[in-house]
Amino acid sequence: MSDREEDYRFLHSMLMEKKLHLLFKIHERLRRFEKLGPVPVLQDAASLLPDLAEELVYHGWTDEVKELFALLSKAHFKHFLCVHDAVAQRDFEPVLPPVPDDALDEEEDSVKIVSLVKTKEPLGATIKKDKSSGAIVVARIMRGGPADKSGLIHEGDELKEVNGVSVEHRKPKEILPLLARSEGEIKFKIVPAFSQEEASSLEKQLFVRTLFDYDPLDDPAIPCKDAAVAFQRGDVLEVVSMEDDTWWQARRLGDGDGDGRAGLIPSRQLHERRVALRRPAALFKPRRAKPPGERPAPPVMEDADYRAITGIHVAGLRRSFRLGRKSSLAREAARSRRWSAGVHGAMCPPTYVEVIPHPREPRDRRRLVVLVGPGGVGVSELKRRLLVSDPDRYGVAVPYTTRERRRHESEGVDYHFLSVHSFEEHILNQRFIEYGTYRGHYYGTSLDSVQRVMAEDKVCLLDVHPSNLKHVYSAEFKPFVVFVKPPRIEELRLTRRRAKFVCDDEESSPVRIFSDEDFEDMIDEAETMESQFGQLFEKVIVNGDVATAFRELRAELEGLEDAAVQWLPAQWICPSPTAARRSCGHLIGWI
Repeated sequence: MSDREEDYRFLHSMLMEKKLHLLFKIHERLRRFEKLGPVPVLQDAASLLPDLAEELVYHGWTDEVKELFALLSKAHFKHFLCVHDAVAQRDFEPVLPPVPDDALDEEEDSVKIVSLVKTKEPLGATIKKDKSSGAIVVARIMRGGPADKSGLIHEGDELKEVNGVSVEHRKPKEILPLLARSEGEIKFKIVPAFSQEEASSLEKQLFVRTLFDYDPLDDPAIPCKDAAVAFQRGDVLEVVSMEDDTWWQARRLGDGDGDGRAGLIPSRQLHERRVALRRPAALFKPRRAKPPGERPAPPVMEDADYRAITGIHVAGLRRSFRLGRKSSLAREAARSRRWSAGVHGAMCPPTYVEVIPHPREPRDRRRLVVLVGPGGVGVSELKRRLLVSDPDRYGVAVPYTTRERRRHESEGVDYHFLSVHSFEEHILNQRFIEYGTYRGHYYGTSLDSVQRVMAEDKVCLLDVHPSNLKHVYSAEFKPFVVFVKPPRIEELRLTRRRAKFVCDDEESSPVRIFSDEDFEDMIDEAETMESQFGQLFEKVIVNGDVATAFRELRAELEGLEDAAVQWLPAQWICPSPTAARRSCGHLIGWI
């Protein structure tokens, strides 16, 4: 069926909807009623209510009169008549009193009086005290707030009076109670700024996905907690102003009206400075003392081969081409490098990533799902459970290897078997997402295998180190990257106390259980991954209990497919990020 035929059928079904025909009938009735030109019989019906009640009393106190008198005395009926009178008199807007003649001082040749109606919503402006003159000036106008919509107050305006009270020689915090006590209307006496050039809007709408949690109630540096926007990692915000180096203005999508008031969020620079100033906790974490004569922990491999899933052999769950766990010396060296990088701020913490809305078309392929996480956190188990839950929806890429095919294995089912020469040609042509050697043989995951799964209209589940995401992080694959994170070490001790690793065959014992040092390495590796590659993660799942983590992951992936609009990184479409225009300023109060 062609696209035109599909559009025709959709339009036909819409036009045949019964609800649409009812709407047309309602519209026609309203138009006919409007043409009649109805006028109210009375414009002050509420004023007749006392006279009517008095007449009822004089006509006898029967049961019917009592019932009618009680009905007319109810507050709901009185308010109904007031609304009728307001509509009849077309009194739809609040009437502000005229400005008194003595409101202007003769010595001030450029003063204006601004009256704003006060509602439960803040007026949307911040004030500060000018260091040079000591005057109270408007520091910032929040986009979308009442002050911004009025167009009467601008950044740099000097406040002279609030509701007739002079603000001269006052501090910003002393002005806030004046505003709080105001009811109905707030009147400002303002000296306009010399330069009334309004900040030009951004060249285009800017949307970002947040990569950290933020609660203004826990932020002692926020100028005013009521002026801030709280968010959680993964929320999409529309940034409406980046003119300040410290505090940006943004509104969270999904809060109802898209033209709602914006609030303050930490700028990228502010959050990066904050994280850089925090010394890593691992520097102060005491190391476990090893008993004398204890041997270093043997190299531990990931599970080399999941043989079957519910009786069906599934390829792609092998990770034997990855190297074993680090030796003690290598582990200490890596930890030292991570600490040094954290102290000197070499790693930029994840803050915001620019995203764009992408309407999902029926012809679009399903997105690639990439699971990343430190060794032992349970990435393979989550992938296995997804495959078991719905084999028709999920698939895995068949890995490549140079070792000889075994008797029970099939080409293209268990592995793609290549010669060493062919495998190395694939490496030179950059066809591998990830590859390595194990016992003298190459193993790798190829882009071709991923594309085969996606061509079957399945969700391809990929499990790679985040450093190799660059091979698939593009509009072609549209990867949805899930970071599987370990819980706190106390929870690891409870949930992994019986879990075992498959060890190297050369060891005397083929398996061994987790140790506290394994848990510490897992947490350290997760922190490093998040600090270096956190901007690539769209979802973070803490795998304390694998059943709970699996349900959360499956619900997230199902919601991803059902979403009509998906927010994709802008770098897939536009290689250069939006330039930010900045201007310094320190906010003190919140109007």
